[in-house]
Amino acid sequence: MSNLLRRSLSGIIYVLIFLSAILFSKESYVILTAIFGLLCVWEFSKLIKFKGFIGYIFFCLTLFLMLKRPESYAVVFVLGITILSSLSLIYNLFTKKEISFTDERSKLGLLIRYAIFSMVFLILLPIHKGVYNPQLIIAILVMIWVNDSFAFLVGKNFGKRKLFVSVSPKKTQEGFLGGLVFSLIAAFIISKFCLDFTLVNWLVISVIVSVIGTIGDLVESKFKRHANIKDSGTIMPGHGGILDRLDSLLFAAPFVYLYINFII
Repeated sequence: MSNLLRRSLSGIIYVLIFLSAILFSKESYVILTAIFGLLCVWEFSKLIKFKGFIGYIFFCLTLFLMLKRPESYAVVFVLGITILSSLSLIYNLFTKKEISFTDERSKLGLLIRYAIFSMVFLILLPIHKGVYNPQLIIAILVMIWVNDSFAFLVGKNFGKRKLFVSVSPKKTQEGFLGGLVFSLIAAFIISKFCLDFTLVNWLVISVIVSVIGTIGDLVESKFKRHANIKDSGTIMPGHGGILDRLDSLLFAAPFVYLYINFII
């Protein structure tokens, strides 16, 4: 089987499973994304060479408590930590500073802030004002997939100027702009069918998803370069690991959650 066919099949299966879980029920979405979360914890733990089971326990406990009381001040506190940590990673990315995690304590802190907290907000994202809204997470997924697809297509055919050559040599500025433009077009179309937010709100969400998502991809690439590996895992043939598939969405989720729940 060719690599392209293998990649296509595994991608289709991934999308079908994800969409089926989202549409079936809140419980199926939470269970599937929680499984994805545990896989991300496993892959990221390997990536930073962190050993032990505390990360899995912490993820399950945090998810349980935040699902049980999504309106508590603890959610705001955790969101603040996650956003600040993400901004710190963005700063390290653009200043080309190495991310320090030399001992087990710093590795655990990084695992919690980067993978665990972000994954929890991805799971909480479609639960808006206490009501599960599958259209919301599907819309965000569509914008992510449109951004990634057209960033690749535009970059491959028209890309000349590198976006961030030290971390991801294949990404181009033209590809980034192409992904952003088509993501905005997708948001415009989505606004005609999903009336939960205004057109302006959907456009802002699209910009967050496109820009922060692309940065999230670069941040994960920086982690992989530090570990001297190509993929975070091998669970998805032709794609790598679950973290490789969710890196953009994972990094953007807390920012989208902040905008939807505290700014709109």
